[in-house]
Amino acid sequence: MSHPGNNSFGKDERIVSRKLIETLFSGGKSKSLAAFPLRAVYMLTERHADMAPVQIMVSVPKRHFKRAVKRNRVKRQVRESYRLAKRPLVEAMANHEGMTLAVTFIWQADHLYETRQVADVMGNILGRLIERL
Repeated sequence: MSHPGNNSFGKDERIVSRKLIETLFSGGKSKSLAAFPLRAVYMLTERHADMAPVQIMVSVPKRHFKRAVKRNRVKRQVRESYRLAKRPLVEAMANHEGMTLAVTFIWQADHLYETRQVADVMGNILGRLIERL
């Protein structure tokens, strides 16, 4: 289990449940907010024993980057930006006992950004997410 004190990003913090992914995108319960080039689709769900307080998934559609190398680079940038900026969000989730926040970050741009720019956008989105909790 990942500890909120360190800046790790463990397997328990990734969305792996197909059912959870389907629920996230089948509308209804999920909400979304965007800060170009990222869009976050999120929802609160019941926490099970092996779940972290916040679980994320990163999606970079093939229509934006045909080459997997570029898609993977963007995914790495987004995951790393999240890893470094997640602490306030994880702490905010401490108020929601027994709940998990499931978030999917979707890339919406057709070109690459510098890691610093991606980190700025991530900070913006996480800040707004905390306000909405």
